[in-house]
Amino acid sequence: MSYEEKTMKSDKLYEGKLFNLRVDTVELPDKKYSKREIIEHPGAVSILAITEDDCVVLVRQYRKAIERALLELPAGKIEINEEPVETAKRELKEETGFTAEKIEYLLEFYTSPGFTNEKVYIFLAKELTQGETDFDDGEFIETEKIHIDELVKMVYLGEIVDSKTIIGIQFAKRILDKK
Repeated sequence: MSYEEKTMKSDKLYEGKLFNLRVDTVELPDKKYSKREIIEHPGAVSILAITEDDCVVLVRQYRKAIERALLELPAGKIEINEEPVETAKRELKEETGFTAEKIEYLLEFYTSPGFTNEKVYIFLAKELTQGETDFDDGEFIETEKIHIDELVKMVYLGEIVDSKTIIGIQFAKRILDKK
């Protein structure tokens, strides 16, 4: 059985700086019709920056959508004509001040494929050098370094609730356990 939904019509409702919103009319496998609200997103990166003493560099910032500050891996939106690895280098420097001698691709995932095409690429950054931050206008960020073992505990205690950060911490733990 084919599960594909054929797009019959697509209406763009909103175009913004961060995402676009469209409503698609689709034909379902049973030949009935339905509507799908889709958020179009250019993609993002997240950086798992690990220090020599097995600490992970994180940022704490307020997230209006959930009305609270979160502890997260540094991350940011991929700009037009920018490769994800370049976004990772740029965002790491902007948000934390760190640069990495080594940066490598780890994995990619879709954040919520039920309503958005946003894909996040996670990169591992090592051999870090501290420098100055360069926040975007309107960004208010605090940088923290926390040992990987403490972060794993924080995930299980529900203190870290951001999906890209949870995924990154689990990868970090596996990477560091293999050292």
